[in-house]
Amino acid sequence: MTKTEGRTASAAVKDILLSNPDGLREVIRTVMQEVLEAEMDEALGAAKGERTPERLGYRSGHYGRTLITRVGKLELRVPQDRSGHFSTELFERYQRSERALVATLAEMYVQGVSTRKVKAITEELCGHAFSASSISAINKRLDESLKAFAERSLEEPFAYLILDARYEKVREAGVVMSQAVLIAVGIDWDGRRQILSVEMAGRESRSAWKDFLVRLKGRGLKGVELVVSDDHAGLVAAIGEVIPEAAWQRCYVHFLRNALDHLPRKHGDDCLQELRWLYDRRDLDEAKADLAAWLGKWSVRYPRLTSWVEETIEQTLTFFRLPRQHHKHLKSTNMLERLNEEIRRRTYVVRIFPNTESCLRLVRALAVETHENWMEANRYINMDDLREHKKLALRQAA
Repeated sequence: MTKTEGRTASAAVKDILLSNPDGLREVIRTVMQEVLEAEMDEALGAAKGERTPERLGYRSGHYGRTLITRVGKLELRVPQDRSGHFSTELFERYQRSERALVATLAEMYVQGVSTRKVKAITEELCGHAFSASSISAINKRLDESLKAFAERSLEEPFAYLILDARYEKVREAGVVMSQAVLIAVGIDWDGRRQILSVEMAGRESRSAWKDFLVRLKGRGLKGVELVVSDDHAGLVAAIGEVIPEAAWQRCYVHFLRNALDHLPRKHGDDCLQELRWLYDRRDLDEAKADLAAWLGKWSVRYPRLTSWVEETIEQTLTFFRLPRQHHKHLKSTNMLERLNEEIRRRTYVVRIFPNTESCLRLVRALAVETHENWMEANRYINMDDLREHKKLALRQAA
């Protein structure tokens, strides 16, 4: 797209937003309509009215389709081909997590634990209140596809594994409690991120994490060289027991947050900022030189903090074993933050899930959506850097 075209498109969007109270809905509708037309062009091998020997078929009008979204109902025109072979994945992919959210809200309504607000949301999104039978049908279709994703075989090796957990409120036997959502992301040798598993557990215990990792290995997880996580004792113990061959990187972001526990309430920002800078160094020798200087500068003023850092910081420096190009991606669990933010945004609507199954359904639907986007995107990191790094290490060892 040229700069002129970019300005024209931006101006058109701005005009829609300013002139139409439902401008955002119209922008999304327009984009999705363009996606449908582009899909048809690709399927036929030619644009509308285009003459080309590569053409595989011809258009045959459109049919109407309503798509339910968070910005309201979108009325779309789905193109058809004469042979009737064309189909689009747009609706299935876009609505998977939408269905999970609506089904959860509706489930709350049917079970009698909702409010008038929940009923209003479900009616606004879907045009009617749900019956128990309709919810059951929605959930059955959704659960089948999510189960296939959750139990798929992991054929290729994953060099990097990132583990994290978050908590959601779930009502069980009339009691509201927090339950852990355990998440695993892997990076394969093509440099792509994949969501490997999303499961629920009563809490982040050693046994819960061990079972989680054992199930991953049972599905084919192999070749892990580095695991990144926070320093939860149960998780660290499970990693050492189930994947002993992998090195462990303690997330430096969590480490810096933990450092606040060893500082007085009133403290300057310079101390932690200088500690943070260690993680931007080129190699381990440079980082350790800066660490020695940092300890010498702050040990008198903050002896409790510096003693704790001296004892534990080695766990956060494992990433220096990797090629420098990989440092920023593997020194923390931050790559999961966007997924966690999206989970938080959707689960906030529900607040308290009526049961564990409905919570897992929504979170897994979001995970599938994110996983598919990651697989279609450009590779996350260049694994050729790791291959060359390992070859160099072998030559130096010899």
